[in-house]
Amino acid sequence: MSGDRKEDDPVKRLRRTLPGGLAVAAVLAAGASLAAHHTASVFYDESQSVDVTGTVSRFVFRNPHSFLYLDVTDARGQKVEYQVEMVAASNLVRRGWNETTLKAGDTIKVVGAPSRNPGTHGICCATMSKPDGSPVGPPPPGR
Repeated sequence: MSGDRKEDDPVKRLRRTLPGGLAVAAVLAAGASLAAHHTASVFYDESQSVDVTGTVSRFVFRNPHSFLYLDVTDARGQKVEYQVEMVAASNLVRRGWNETTLKAGDTIKVVGAPSRNPGTHGICCATMSKPDGSPVGPPPPGR
């Protein structure tokens, strides 16, 4: 048995394969992260702007994106629900927001990029203000 190299030693086998396995795992993790992060321009037309004022019907404070739902009266007098896509709740928390920053019944103005999907009422990358023009939410840190 002079040719036996003890290939069945699990520790030696792990030492040989671990670096390659870690490299493959790192590449897969990076690819999954890049695929999960999408640009808003795929879903929203950033060359256009929509400006609406409405009443908050609900505020969904969650990760990976928070959503604001606004009831807006259109030019025909019909109620239309707009969905405003926001950043993750974890990012909003860092800015001083919480799940009660926006409440049902609040009136706000939203200006942002409209959805590319015809017949929908989505907005992204928005700025929000109160009827008096003051910003929605807590003041930025340092003020």
